[in-house]
Amino acid sequence: MTTVTIPTIISHDIDTRSHDADGTPRQMGFFTDTSICIGCKACEVACKESNQVPDDGLHWTGESYDNTSAIGCNSWRHVAFIEQTKPVQVPDEQGSGALRWLMASDVCKHCSNAACLDVCPTGALTRTEFGTVVVQEDVCNGCGYCVPACPFGVLDKREEDGRVWKCTLCYDRLKDDMEPACAQACPTKSIQFGELKQLRVIADERVRRLQSRGEEQAQLYLSDSTDGVGGGHAFFLLLDRPEVFGLPPDPVVTTRGLKTIWTSAGGAALTAVAAVALAYLRGRA
Repeated sequence: MTTVTIPTIISHDIDTRSHDADGTPRQMGFFTDTSICIGCKACEVACKESNQVPDDGLHWTGESYDNTSAIGCNSWRHVAFIEQTKPVQVPDEQGSGALRWLMASDVCKHCSNAACLDVCPTGALTRTEFGTVVVQEDVCNGCGYCVPACPFGVLDKREEDGRVWKCTLCYDRLKDDMEPACAQACPTKSIQFGELKQLRVIADERVRRLQSRGEEQAQLYLSDSTDGVGGGHAFFLLLDRPEVFGLPPDPVVTTRGLKTIWTSAGGAALTAVAAVALAYLRGRA
């Protein structure tokens, strides 16, 4: 007989208001605990309904029960199904071990150091008062510079209008102290929304608890403000290496060398201009 373990619903007393009592905006974010994700995809549906995101074709991908495959302009949330066969002390009837699903709801990371902001020529990409990153669709000119700049492959252009679209962390709802649609719809509270500092405390406690129960690979991803992107306003608890979930193990802001490059280019240009001027003056002498 196969035993199915239902993840425990995690309950925390989280203040989801986006403003202090005096109206000061808070630094808000998502903590996604993949250890209690059941793959229901309620977050995907809620995101589409709340933000009026078009359907993405609903193609059968052949990737387990995943019909969206990746984050894109028409899939701001993506729930991945990762199948693993793990050796166990009491093997199944075939003697091959136990099958487990690693389910994870992925989303834009809302990086603290966001390369997309650095390369956007029109200011369409902007940081909000809550610390999140949004695209102003009425300002986006469809240049696409931000698409390769994102180290997570989140940004994508919509064919119908050529503009870039992505998760806004429900900015319209945050302005009214409302919880983002995906977090509100999550039945196990795998997606938790709140003030970033409080979420990090909750996440640290959760990963320690899992490790004490034998989940040695349990780890936090993008919760550290000293990492390559300065941490994310959307960070995750993973039960395996980041690359298993299709995430870069050591992400860095792709524009980190931009200042040095432009400084070197400017210096080279000035040197060239000086050389040409000196040659001209010598020619006239």
